[in-house]
Amino acid sequence: MAPLESVRRRLAHRVMLLLVALVAGIGVLPATASAAPAPGQQLNAADMTLLNGVRLAGLWEMPAGQMAAEKGQSKRVREIGAEIARQHEVLDRLCVEAANRLGATLPTTPTTQQQGWLTEMQNATGNQFDQIFVTRLRVAHGKIFPVIGAVRASTRDPIVRKLAEEANKFVNDHMTMLESTGLVRWQQLPPAALPPAQSDSLVAAAGANVGSGGGVQVSTTVVWAVFLLALLTAGYATWRILRRN
Repeated sequence: MAPLESVRRRLAHRVMLLLVALVAGIGVLPATASAAPAPGQQLNAADMTLLNGVRLAGLWEMPAGQMAAEKGQSKRVREIGAEIARQHEVLDRLCVEAANRLGATLPTTPTTQQQGWLTEMQNATGNQFDQIFVTRLRVAHGKIFPVIGAVRASTRDPIVRKLAEEANKFVNDHMTMLESTGLVRWQQLPPAALPPAQSDSLVAAAGANVGSGGGVQVSTTVVWAVFLLALLTAGYATWRILRRN
C-alpha cells in the first residue's frame, strides 16, 4: 500500500501544480486587457487649461476689440479691434461647444486682472489708448500661444485637439494684426519660456512606456505562452506518473 499511497501523493501534488498554473494564468490575463487606458475618457489639467484660457481670452478681448473699433486713434487700430472682436465671437462659440460636448464647466466672467485691463482702456484716449490696446493684447496672445501648442501636441482627446488647432489659427492671426500697427514694444515682451532639454535616457524611458499609462505592458502572446507551457508541463508529468502505475 505504501508505494500506491506515494503515487497518490505525487499525483495530488502534480494536480495542485496544474491548478496553481491555471489560476496564475487567469489572474494575469485581465491585467493585460486593462493595461493601456482608453484615450479621451477624462480631461486632464492641460486640457482644462486650454478650455479655460480660450474662454477667458474671449471674455475680455471681445469687449476690448469693440472698444478699439469705437475709440481707436488710428484707422488701423479701429480695423484690428473690430476684426479681433468678430473672430473671438467665433472662437468663443467653438470653445463653448467643445466644453458642452466634454461636460466641462467654463468661466463666465474675466479675471480680476483682465477686468483691470479693460478699465485701463476705458480711461485712456487717443494714442495712449492705441498703445495700451496693442500692448495688452499682444502680451496676452503671446502667453496663450505656447499653451495651445503644448496641448495640441499632447492631448489624447480629439475634441480638445480640434479646438487647439482652431485657436492656434486665430491667435497667430491676431498677433500678426497687432504687430502690423508698429506699436508692439518688443523689449517689453516676456522672454520665451522653453521647456528644459530631456536627456536621452528619459526620452528612451518615455518611449518604452508610450500608451501604457506609466506602467509596463505585458504582451498577451507572452502570457498565453507561459500559461500553456506550465499547463503542458504539469499535464505531461501527471501522464508519466499514471503510465508507470
